[in-house]
Amino acid sequence: MRQIYITDRRACPDLLDCMVRAADSGVDFIQIREKDLTGRELLYLVDSAVRCLTRWPVKVLVNSRVDVALAVGAHGAHLPSDSVPAEAWRRIVPAGFIIGQSCHSADEVRAASAVDFVLYGPVFSTPEKGPATGLDSLRSIAEIATVPVYALGGITRENAESCVSAGAAGIAAIRMFQESR
Repeated sequence: MRQIYITDRRACPDLLDCMVRAADSGVDFIQIREKDLTGRELLYLVDSAVRCLTRWPVKVLVNSRVDVALAVGAHGAHLPSDSVPAEAWRRIVPAGFIIGQSCHSADEVRAASAVDFVLYGPVFSTPEKGPATGLDSLRSIAEIATVPVYALGGITRENAESCVSAGAAGIAAIRMFQESR
């Protein structure tokens, strides 16, 4: 099962240490999602992460900020559902640059083109993301998607496998990776 660790430094004050531990545990991607940082602060954090994670095969993605990802040589970016379309970014990013996108409905999944994967959820109930869509909805999304789908929202070690059984390529989580450390 492929795994995406989404960062939250409020819950993990030593964020670089959390990223190293996540990389050491075998996550495939680390999505740096620190929305409240200034561009300069985010650039410094992502640059530090890219440099400190070179000994692991983990790919570093930057949430919403393709410019920051390109500036520091991150592996890619993750776009919100209402962002500039991935097709526009594909014209200027290098070959192999990874682009993911958040989706919350079948229509958004169908519209997500030129992306390498989508995050779909919330699959399970979570205070931050609202009511759960459920495993049946995840199954339907996985059936219509033309790229890998990662389940997001309320993911735990106990329910992660059920997401893969429903058709997800893997899972994406914040707390699962930070609280178990």
